[in-house]
Amino acid sequence: MKFSKVLLAAFLGTLIALLITFFVKVGVVSSMISGMSKDTETSTDVKPNSVLYMKLNYEIQDRSVDDPFGSINFSSKEMLESTGLNVILRNIEHAKTDPNIKGIYMELSSIPTSTATLQELRDKLIEFKESGKFIACYGETYSQSAYYMASIADHIWLNPEGVIDFHGMASQIMFYKHLFEKLEVEMQIVRGPNNRFKSAVEPYFLDKMSEANREQMDKLLSTVWGQILVAISESRNISVEQLNQIADNLELMTDAKVALNYGLVDQLYYRDQVLAELKTMTGSSDKINAINNENYAKSYKTKNPSKNEVAIIYASGQIYDGKGSEDNIYSENLSKTIREAREDKDVKAIVLRVNSPGGSALASAIIGRELDLTKEVKPIIVSMGNYAASGGYWISAKADYIFADPTTLTGSIGVFGTFPNLQGLLNNKIGLTFDVAKTNENADFGSVTQPLTPFQYAKLQENVVKTYDDFTRRVAEGRGLRQTYVDSIGQGRVWAGADAIEIGLVDQLGDMEDAIAFAVEKAGLGDDYKVTELPKEKDFFTRIMESFNSNNDLDAALRQKMGVYYHYFEGIENLQKNTGIQARMPFDLVIE
Repeated sequence: MKFSKVLLAAFLGTLIALLITFFVKVGVVSSMISGMSKDTETSTDVKPNSVLYMKLNYEIQDRSVDDPFGSINFSSKEMLESTGLNVILRNIEHAKTDPNIKGIYMELSSIPTSTATLQELRDKLIEFKESGKFIACYGETYSQSAYYMASIADHIWLNPEGVIDFHGMASQIMFYKHLFEKLEVEMQIVRGPNNRFKSAVEPYFLDKMSEANREQMDKLLSTVWGQILVAISESRNISVEQLNQIADNLELMTDAKVALNYGLVDQLYYRDQVLAELKTMTGSSDKINAINNENYAKSYKTKNPSKNEVAIIYASGQIYDGKGSEDNIYSENLSKTIREAREDKDVKAIVLRVNSPGGSALASAIIGRELDLTKEVKPIIVSMGNYAASGGYWISAKADYIFADPTTLTGSIGVFGTFPNLQGLLNNKIGLTFDVAKTNENADFGSVTQPLTPFQYAKLQENVVKTYDDFTRRVAEGRGLRQTYVDSIGQGRVWAGADAIEIGLVDQLGDMEDAIAFAVEKAGLGDDYKVTELPKEKDFFTRIMESFNSNNDLDAALRQKMGVYYHYFEGIENLQKNTGIQARMPFDLVIE
């Protein structure tokens, strides 16, 4: 009887806690929405002589998601803009012909987003300039990525006390070797014989880059940095050689006048001067009518009566087995979406937008199977974003055609396995010992409390070799190449898009719009089509309920607090996630 009362009390306590959490979350959202309506302009009407306002001070995802808590500033409890790349591109396109939009005004300081995404935005802004409307940009300071974006503007303004952080590209890798030695943790690594560049596992047993890894890093950074320099050079009429000299000598880090003298900015303005200039440019006598991306997207609707659909299927994040949230790629989720698009008679072609560093080899193979079945009945065109590497390339390889941005990180054709042995930590550091009873010789295979036996290691090695053979064969079949050649450009090596096209891993340099246009042509649709996005977005209430079972709000808070250092935390977190056989890119390239 006493046990029943305790059980009932525990159940009621849990239920009450869930209800309180629910109403607190709803209350937070309601109060923020209420506060926004009082303090800021939320109308979706675009007033005459307006500017489309962009700040871009967040990690820009491929797709806008109605995340109830992902865009909350957990310090101020304010809503942050988190508009996705798809909506921003649509806004820029619509603003070209919108008579109420005079131009685009950007306030940029730091943009924590990879180069390929910025390149797509930048290319779209170049198209916008053909309309004759202005693009103006102001920064109190400019990070390197922010200046790369700003350099396309007609008017670049810098605060007289500000600087431009222009120093070249570097990528820092964190190594765990000495940490593991101190903790007596052994990360047991299984790699195939031809994975010379598959350096994802190097941090576990080295304390610096191997020669092969440094070789691929130097090539990658050189290619991506070269793309950035050429773009800035063309926009600001300053040579690549001089830009490199400026970066080497950190010349823009001391005085804003240096940037003005080099012609990298047009004026040194304080904010009040910027506002006065914008009033003149828009013909405003009172205040400047500015509308941000989120609200501008609500000001217009794109209706298309066509029944012919080109479906964009988003494949973003790390690749995991099974079912999970939309923040990453889960084999069950994405396979279901692909299957539904295949069976939908209105969908005539598919653009698979891949933005993934890879992950589970098994999950990649499962997703690949669904794509193979779909390709038999309708064309599949791949558009690569920031990453389409390892497992991300696995699912791309058999598409009818592949587009990539010049700075996309792709390839990384290779697999590995990691299996932690915590015996030393548990026995010697913590004082725990373990014993086991078993029915078969290898019944305790996979236990973290003891090392792999030579037999178990050999079996895992067989698995890795077979998986790599499957991977290279798939690429060879999809790309019309010899498997031996795929191995020679594979071995885990990561390529930039501009280099990948030369070795046959990519068909054409281009963005999402190029991929859509190609899909339309491939399906023979002419002008009779409309674009749909999959998977379909869940409603707000569903996302509220799902937030109880996820750490999205915690992750968002950590990302905000840690800023550019979040990827170090993410790397440690991946130690526990990325075990087993993986087809994953060896690192995340950070621009700043």
